[in-house]
Amino acid sequence: MSYLGVGVSPGNVPVYHGSNVKVIDRRVRLTELVLRCVICGLAILSAVLVGTDTQVKEIFTIQKKAKFTDMKALVLLVIANGLTAAYSLVQVLRCVLSMIRGSVLFSKPLAWAIFSGDQVMAYLTLAAVAAAAQSAAFAKLGRANRAAMDENLQYVWQILQSNWGRDC
Repeated sequence: MSYLGVGVSPGNVPVYHGSNVKVIDRRVRLTELVLRCVICGLAILSAVLVGTDTQVKEIFTIQKKAKFTDMKALVLLVIANGLTAAYSLVQVLRCVLSMIRGSVLFSKPLAWAIFSGDQVMAYLTLAAVAAAAQSAAFAKLGRANRAAMDENLQYVWQILQSNWGRDC
């Protein structure tokens, strides 16, 4: 027995041997497949809902039809959701192929590439949603509030310039 406790089990820690590892591996793969299918479905649903949505506003006798292409942030949102759906579909196919073949992902560079791709898609979607939310807030609140925000930013900038002098 080691005095560090390495290799010693207190008896209440579950240790998996043999076939139980295969069961756990199968459950993890199935969970990954389900999550990637859900992501793909939600990305497609979001792109379709934003892309097909229109609104008609009547000003006196003139009707103005607003589409998602009128706001560049919504175009970015539809494109980002489309890219996320395509990436997720490719990953779903990869998951299905690995389940059929029974192969395990042992390649460290491939694992990092998949992880990095997931991160890029997550941050791209987050940035697109943030841009769309900001544009929606400006559209809802109007120009006057945007001008007030610009004045506040100019005031903060003047304070920074006075504190830092010529370095700023």
